[in-house]
Amino acid sequence: MKTFTPPQTNLQASNVILGLMRISEMEDEEIRTLVGTARDAGINFFDHADVYGGAHGCEKRFGDAVTFTATERESIIIQSKVGIRQGFFDFSKEHILRSVDESLAALNTDYMDILLLHRPDALVEPAEVAAAFDALHAAGKVRNFGVSNQTPGLVELLKRSVNQPLAFNQVQLSITHSPLIAQGIAANMAGLDQSIDRDNGILEYSRLNDITLQAWSPFQKGFFDGVFIGDRENFGPLNDALDEIAAAHGVTPTGIAVAWITRHPANMQVVLGTTKPARVLESAAGSDIPLSREEWYRLFTAAGHVLP
Repeated sequence: MKTFTPPQTNLQASNVILGLMRISEMEDEEIRTLVGTARDAGINFFDHADVYGGAHGCEKRFGDAVTFTATERESIIIQSKVGIRQGFFDFSKEHILRSVDESLAALNTDYMDILLLHRPDALVEPAEVAAAFDALHAAGKVRNFGVSNQTPGLVELLKRSVNQPLAFNQVQLSITHSPLIAQGIAANMAGLDQSIDRDNGILEYSRLNDITLQAWSPFQKGFFDGVFIGDRENFGPLNDALDEIAAAHGVTPTGIAVAWITRHPANMQVVLGTTKPARVLESAAGSDIPLSREEWYRLFTAAGHVLP
């Protein structure tokens, strides 16, 4: 498992993250097995959100099922997100502070290693976010901060007021859903959908500003449209390439789908959404596979992207 220190932090983080948005209906022992499998594979990073499983539902299942000694707690990274409410988004100071306190209680921990603002709030007041972050940081409740699904302009707006580094941005990315990479490759090509800039250069902005991107839905065809691995009807050439490259590296296609993301020099993390320990192991095996340029671009084009 590859580990690194994300810029603007003093964390030592695995480049594969176990996301826990689907554990609300799992038994305690199943959760412990899932988390234990991840830990044994070298994953030390666990991703939550206050909205997963209902209000703090998955956070509470995690907090109830898994206990850590003080030493163990210092060796793992717990991240959660705030801002999505029933039918609207809310980055108000009051909501951020209240939700973080509720998250900490549900997670059965005294602090979060990372808090992300979850989706953009069109009514955001950066000064309120800054006041909330200052209070949380001063109280030792949150050690690092970031955003999720936000453009460079939105990050810059927050940075005018927020004192702490915004060190992370969690965005959707997979081989088949990769506009943040594909657009740059096909820039300035009139009439080609791939050339449309849909995010104002999140990838380049993040690299220039030492923001670590976290890729969610790394196996999804689109926005929760199902996985592309094994879908030969829609992605036959891609699955052929995945199978051949996986065999060459001694892993499964799942591992190669992870490796395609972690191979990028932006040093991105991959957020898993699985509840299956076997899938966690397959994914972890791709953490540090050094795909060649030829292999990386073969997967890119086999997914239907264009090289001009």
